[in-house]
Amino acid sequence: MIEITKVDEVYIRVTAEDAGVEQDLADYFTFEVPGAKFMPSVKNRYWDGKIRLYSTQKKVLYSGLLQYVQVFAEERDIPVHIKYTPTFNAVDWTFVENLDLPFDPRDYQKDAVEECVSYGRSLILSPTASGKSLTIYLLTQYYDGNKLIIVPTTSLVHQMASDFKEYGYPDDIHKIMSGQDKTVSPITVSTWQSIYKMPKQWFNQFDVIVGDEAHLFKAKSLTTIMAKTTDVPYKFGFTGTLDGTQTHRLVLEGLFGPVKKVVSTAELMDKNQLATLSIKCLVLKYPQEVSRIVSKAKYQEEITFLINNKRRNKFIANLAISQQKNTLVLYDRVEDHGEVLYNMIKDMIDGSIDRERQVFFIHGGVAGTEREEVRSIVENESDSIIVASYGTFSTGVNIRNLHTVIFGSPSKSRIRVLQSIGRGLRVSDTKEKVVLYDVADMLSYNDRNNHTLNHFLERMKYYNEEQFSYKIYNVDIKGKDNV
Repeated sequence: MIEITKVDEVYIRVTAEDAGVEQDLADYFTFEVPGAKFMPSVKNRYWDGKIRLYSTQKKVLYSGLLQYVQVFAEERDIPVHIKYTPTFNAVDWTFVENLDLPFDPRDYQKDAVEECVSYGRSLILSPTASGKSLTIYLLTQYYDGNKLIIVPTTSLVHQMASDFKEYGYPDDIHKIMSGQDKTVSPITVSTWQSIYKMPKQWFNQFDVIVGDEAHLFKAKSLTTIMAKTTDVPYKFGFTGTLDGTQTHRLVLEGLFGPVKKVVSTAELMDKNQLATLSIKCLVLKYPQEVSRIVSKAKYQEEITFLINNKRRNKFIANLAISQQKNTLVLYDRVEDHGEVLYNMIKDMIDGSIDRERQVFFIHGGVAGTEREEVRSIVENESDSIIVASYGTFSTGVNIRNLHTVIFGSPSKSRIRVLQSIGRGLRVSDTKEKVVLYDVADMLSYNDRNNHTLNHFLERMKYYNEEQFSYKIYNVDIKGKDNV
């Protein structure tokens, strides 16, 4: 017999009559962190690279993992006795009539609200640009009491508050960022960095906690936050992407509840609710003598070669300038690459007949208010260029009037790739389609793929899984720059 009792709003206690079953549970909920073997703490043997969600000593588990305990028991023919009654509530949709929304919620947004309200816990998987902020707004209006919305960046604090005002919220929304007052209001929007050191009593003043862009909640500071919410009954996570690892998913489900996918990107495109996506993969092919040298390089050495390659950077700059409408160029390293691309693009425009064309440079050092200002400006521009770091603009930033996205730096992160694509998927009165230029690099030699080409092959897997159409174009990059 496995017996399950409720500890609080974070944990359940899972015990078994047989100590061997508890050990099996501990093994069942133990996972190796992807890439852990490369981490210094593992290399130096301070940590074995595994996450253990259940131990035979504490015998507690995140409450959102109840369903996995039931699966574990069913597979082994072990009876389960749950000594508490999970709640189930139906949504009374009359509350929407009093909101005076500027538009009606879509069916999948209603499905998400019903899933959340039904169980009081849920991890909603809804594609980027599908209108997660409206779903979150509906939840804040459904529940009484104080609501806390946690986001990863200051830009998203401003954007969420702005979206709520657009939906008709009449009162002030309390925004918490670095150095801001930590008072509690009916709706509070905060970055996790600003509150993770707050005591348990502060978090338990809230009745509802929402984690927006919840895929970032695998960071230790964020799991620490959620562990303090022992008295908060309603918890909801929202994300457009999971990274595909079991560890990631189980931690998030443990914190928020079971995953519910409400709609896919392909479905939204078919309904014309998202912009039609065209992916053009530009594979830059280098001379054999260059490939012979670079093919022997380690990963970081290859990256250094690519971001310092003048011909490659000029190709990206020309590509951005050649686009007739608003364009986002994404890069990874600020000083080594982003600043170089920005200056190159700016100099080329200043020396052309389009010298009035606006170019913006965004990175982590740019204040959130300034990023929000840039976002607002671009919404009213027709041919601006934003050169932005993946860290600041790959997640959550909502620019409807964006027509082109360029991947200027290689990446194999599923979350980063899909979130970055999402920057251009929102429709507007002036846009029905978006083009993604995926810049890849062919530096293979003697049938051995270079590191970043393998990353490109991973990105193609994501495109296939998401049913995105793409075409591959080979482009010769001549010369020996920076070899």
